[in-house]
Amino acid sequence: MNTPNNKRRRESVEKIEKAFVQILQERELKEISVSDICKITNLNRSTFYANFLDIYDLADKLREKLERDFSANFENVSEREKNGALKMFKHIKENQLFYKTYFKLGYDEKHKIMIYDTARAEKDFGGRNIKYHIEFFRSGLNAIIKMWLDGGCTETPEEMSEIIKQEYKGR
Repeated sequence: MNTPNNKRRRESVEKIEKAFVQILQERELKEISVSDICKITNLNRSTFYANFLDIYDLADKLREKLERDFSANFENVSEREKNGALKMFKHIKENQLFYKTYFKLGYDEKHKIMIYDTARAEKDFGGRNIKYHIEFFRSGLNAIIKMWLDGGCTETPEEMSEIIKQEYKGR
């Protein structure tokens, strides 16, 4: 039975996702076919279509999964305040290929994958122009993450967390 929690189905989906991410490092999304993925995974097309509508559905589901995993790291607000940046950079380092894929697909422009403390921003900025502060922070953080990924994540997550703290020192 091909239920969502079936071990065999989960393994097939994982193979498909990994193959997709691998191919995406060399080609653009529009150049990838279901056949390409099936060749790498040794899975039938029917297995692919039992889990995804098409390549674009696969890309969207992979994005949703990454965003869920990312958000799960920050469910506890007090943890986010203490070491949110460190947790974020550790997660990115452990999942570099997926984050490279996320940025390559341009999802950072369409979706918000970061945590922003609006309550603190309200306090720091007197509740004024919060949407601009959020966008400034998000864009800057995304640029730093992309730069770190492009450089192979040579700095440690601790070093990257410290860079962010230094940038926002005094707030």
